[in-house]
Amino acid sequence: MLPWNWTWSPQVNFPLSGSVVQDIEPSLDWFFAGIKPDAGVGGIEQRIFEKASYGKQLGLILDVLLPLVDGSKLESEEAKQSLARLKQLHKEIETIKKAKKAEMEKSAVSLLKKIEVTDKEMLGRVIEQFK
Repeated sequence: MLPWNWTWSPQVNFPLSGSVVQDIEPSLDWFFAGIKPDAGVGGIEQRIFEKASYGKQLGLILDVLLPLVDGSKLESEEAKQSLARLKQLHKEIETIKKAKKAEMEKSAVSLLKKIEVTDKEMLGRVIEQFK
């Protein structure tokens, strides 16, 4: 049985209680558009980032720089400490990368085992794509 006023259901919004729908999907466009003109050109920065992320660029620099730097030749104590921190950071980053790769490998093997149990033909097709 329906209530007597089922056709009438007003929507009342008190102050600050209206709809809160908001698009919060991040995109790189707003990030690069926010680069100040004197700091660089957003369009150029975006194209460079699409080729190699900032992390990739810094990783390449560290891979070249760290073997070349001789800490005993640095004069200031601050520079020596910075070099030690940079080397430690590089080790930590490498550890994170190794852990992530191991996690990816474990996930891939787990998924392939599931496919093997459910559909061996599909497993063969998947493996064939990597030969």
